[in-house]
Amino acid sequence: QVQLVESGGGLVQPGGSLRLSCVASGIMFSTYFMGWSRQAPGKQRELVAGVTTDGSTNYADFVKGRFTISMDNAKSTVYLQMNSLQPEDTAVYYCRVDAARTYVGQGTQVTVSS
Repeated sequence: QVQLVESGGGLVQPGGSLRLSCVASGIMFSTYFMGWSRQAPGKQRELVAGVTTDGSTNYADFVKGRFTISMDNAKSTVYLQMNSLQPEDTAVYYCRVDAARTYVGQGTQVTVSS
């Protein structure tokens, strides 16, 4: 049974930083594409960042230079370091893994507001 548990969301002021964590269980970590998506109110879910099995990373244009995705294989954890946060980054952030099918965590709320 695959489980993805996110944490690290919260309220932050514009220009601030947060680090999201996602602990994965029930899968052979690092053998699948893992990533972070987000969904803002009234908008479709969009992929923010991902890391492939060879360690290559990719980012949506709107977060390039501000967000960094990384993995700790020993802890079966994928992180999303988010810097220079802006109000438009406000969304629920979801961890995902593309295994036999796509699994998604329960999400963690990120709110950027002064």
